[in-house]
Amino acid sequence: MKILPPGSIIGILGGGQLGRMTALAAAKLGYRCHIFCPDENEPAVGVSAFHTKAAFEDERALEAFAKAVDVVTLEWENVPLRSMEIVARHCAVHPGAKVLAVAQDREQEKTFARSIGIGTADFAIVKSAEELDAAMKKFALPAILKSTRMGYDGKGQVKIAPGMKAGEAWAAMGAPVGILESFVDFACEVSVIVAAREDGANAAYPVVENRHKNGILDETHAPAQIDAAVAREAEHVARLLAEKLGVVGLLAVELFVLREADAAGQRVLMNEIAPRPHNSGHWTMDACACGQFEQLVRAVCGLPLGDTTPHSRAVMHNLIGDDVKKWPELLAQPNASLHLYGKSESRAGRKMGHVNVIKGAW
Repeated sequence: MKILPPGSIIGILGGGQLGRMTALAAAKLGYRCHIFCPDENEPAVGVSAFHTKAAFEDERALEAFAKAVDVVTLEWENVPLRSMEIVARHCAVHPGAKVLAVAQDREQEKTFARSIGIGTADFAIVKSAEELDAAMKKFALPAILKSTRMGYDGKGQVKIAPGMKAGEAWAAMGAPVGILESFVDFACEVSVIVAAREDGANAAYPVVENRHKNGILDETHAPAQIDAAVAREAEHVARLLAEKLGVVGLLAVELFVLREADAAGQRVLMNEIAPRPHNSGHWTMDACACGQFEQLVRAVCGLPLGDTTPHSRAVMHNLIGDDVKKWPELLAQPNASLHLYGKSESRAGRKMGHVNVIKGAW
């Protein structure tokens, strides 16, 4: 396993807030970051040493970028697989295209999870309103229709209630391929973030509970208030996924906690995965000695992984849209750490920052 010393250059595909916070964590350890994204106004660009402004389909720009850095990671899992393959010809890329191929497609996510014994909601792939109508007759409603690719923060998702027409749901989803998922009557939604190095060394952060509003993560509570046995099962699932996928870097795993064990004896079902830093891991920035962004840097550079044991309980609150205007009062709040993303324009549903509130000793 190659170890990259401080002073090396980390290439990041994507320029959003996750790239910004990764670049800040890298600078703390003496690394420089080179951002590849098509917009010079992205949050990560202003805090990084270098920026390539180009489309993800620009092969010449990708080659030049890969030759100018020592390792490449990403902050956005929807980078085209072709782009990843081009970069990988010239530079190590963590995670690789094989991991992205699974993470980018909800059908592959669920099929892969089931292949290694991890439970998911029942699902059916549909490619037209007619196929959706046929699938709806086999599913107990309500159910959830999602685009198989590119959906996030509630986008490309439609809750199908009894009486809803298939054509209406299909038009609202707005993608060429969809996945109809059975409704899961869960007690809560949790997530686990696992870090892994190229040599197989790994570390997991404790299980946290996520609470959503309008399809967007609103709060993360650390730790999740669940039974110890359920927490162990959730961590096992996350570690197993990271191992079997061959992840180098971070893998965030979102899970449903069932009220009772299913027929297979499982209390957690996998919902989605993301091979990058995750919104539900932002609490680690202020409640752990080594937060998720520093952990990503350590993992892709071959450094020893940091301690994932929290020193404090915490609640992370997302600042969505005009919530960011509360920054003066948030700065004055005891035990709160404010993180703003440097975005010039607030819009409804747009993540502008977050605040971590420390709730006492772990």
